[in-house]
Amino acid sequence: MAANVRVSDHETIRNRLHEGSLHSRRPAVRTPLTHAHRRARVEWCRRQLGWTRQQWSRVLFTDESCFTLSHPDGRVRVWRRQGERFIDGTVQERNRYGGGSVMVWGVFHLQGRTPLHLAHGILTKVRYRDEILQLIAIPALRYMGEGSTLQDDNATPHRACIVTNFHGQQGVPCMQWPACNSPGLAPIEHLWDVLGRRVRDNHPPPGNVAQLGELLLQEWVIIPQRTLGTFGKSMRRRCMECRASNGGHTRY
Repeated sequence: MAANVRVSDHETIRNRLHEGSLHSRRPAVRTPLTHAHRRARVEWCRRQLGWTRQQWSRVLFTDESCFTLSHPDGRVRVWRRQGERFIDGTVQERNRYGGGSVMVWGVFHLQGRTPLHLAHGILTKVRYRDEILQLIAIPALRYMGEGSTLQDDNATPHRACIVTNFHGQQGVPCMQWPACNSPGLAPIEHLWDVLGRRVRDNHPPPGNVAQLGELLLQEWVIIPQRTLGTFGKSMRRRCMECRASNGGHTRY
């Protein structure tokens, strides 16, 4: 039947969709959210809405990300109205990792950042403790001073017994995080977007994984500090939008 549909029929359908303010768009790409994820996100945002900018300035935001040599071609499109980019049904949920890639770990706060860490291979619970916490996060917390808090997600290596025990031994205060899949709440996610754009805009582009790693290190240190500050100061807005969407996807 589909092979017999006339071109004019397609045009009629498209025109009717346009009349209803529906246009073909690329779907926003986000990680999947279950009902439990959404509920936990709403509860967390309700608690954090009372935080001041000064309190957020004491948070050390951390995260890992994967950067690839190739990028999606963006051929998938959805029909939606203006302002509906992040509602259910118009978001393409997709896990982030895949392809020839470089895994990195970044740490930042409103006033600064640590050097980007290239995490070659799988970042196990032992490597997370020894390479990230001991060498990067804890020194940064001490530099920030009393009252500082570590933010990380609920990935399995971060919540392993040897890691939580290490937190206790070192007196590392950790922020409760709502779910491993909490897109839009951690501002460092947008820092990864900035870093990715800077790498993609580089000419000539990196030709192999080693060159990609070197370029990531170079671009990380020259991201303007005001960019980091802007992301950190957006936490209240992030919480408000997440709560308004009942824990679903937001423009962040």
